[in-house]
Amino acid sequence: MSDAAQPAPRGGKWGAVGRRVGMRLLSAVPALFGVLVFTFLLMRVLPGDPAVFFAAGANTGQAEIDMVREQMGLDRPMHEQLLRYLWDITRGNLGNSMTTGQPVRTDLVERLPASLELTFSALLLALSLALPLGIVAALRPGTLVDHVVRFLCTLGVCVPTFVSGLLLIYVFYYLLAWAPDPTGRLDIFAATPPEITGFLLIDFALVRDWEGWRAAAGQLILPASTMALFVLAPLARMTRASMLAVLGSDFVRTAKSLGLSHWRIIVVYALRNALLPVLTISGIVFSTMLGANVLVEKVFSWPGVASYALDALLASDYAPVQGFVLLMATIFVMVNLLIDILYGVADPRASVA
Repeated sequence: MSDAAQPAPRGGKWGAVGRRVGMRLLSAVPALFGVLVFTFLLMRVLPGDPAVFFAAGANTGQAEIDMVREQMGLDRPMHEQLLRYLWDITRGNLGNSMTTGQPVRTDLVERLPASLELTFSALLLALSLALPLGIVAALRPGTLVDHVVRFLCTLGVCVPTFVSGLLLIYVFYYLLAWAPDPTGRLDIFAATPPEITGFLLIDFALVRDWEGWRAAAGQLILPASTMALFVLAPLARMTRASMLAVLGSDFVRTAKSLGLSHWRIIVVYALRNALLPVLTISGIVFSTMLGANVLVEKVFSWPGVASYALDALLASDYAPVQGFVLLMATIFVMVNLLIDILYGVADPRASVA
């Protein structure tokens, strides 16, 4: 039977995509399970007794410490603690934070929009800089422009995020007084918008409070710039390498021989194909930024999930750290799955494997 006469897969193209997505999600379950077990065991072998920390007081005795340990379930055998933890996870119960006194799930839901808003803004800013820089460097390989672009990218990677953040605060807040006070998502004297999505820029826009929107955007500029400088290098380098590979391909040479204009070849043919690898690395960069922006959140007093997990780790508060790691692993799986789907849409030759 010829290929044209073969019956189409049941459910059509989207049915096949749905099955592949389901297989990818199913294959991620063992990885998430391994992350859960590893994080659980790691928290138990770290030095420090959380019962002693939370029972600390002027008249604290062994009886009070034992009572706190019993409340936290630390008096049970290790395997029983692990089984109870896994059972709670299946029911959506991430435990309670001894630091805040709230369920971990509630704390993460409240703080996740702050981290996502910061990470999305930083990624968009980084892409808006990395794409032009990478394209210009690829069009002038080996020239002064190429060397300057690579130097700037290397400089952004070499400087730690907390150092670049402090430098930006010193210059733009202390010396020039252009930036607002770097203490959180919004000035303490500004009114917060009604909580609709948790993203301040979106919530202010929905209620048409443009003064509040400008205030929230002003607070976001410095921390987003700090994170963007750190991820600028991999995005610009990937853009440059991808553009160089595409510019040397056969179809670009064919387009040149047909007499097409230089900018039409660059924008329509070369750039479209060069963006596919950049799309892939953008997903990896986004997941890395979301979990590794703890220093930025601390420097700018940003109330995100990373700073929340760090505070819990310093206090030996197990549940928030375990919940944070599970959240980051889940987001990493979902983002990479989304990137695979978008890659397949952008390039029909690719598919969600």
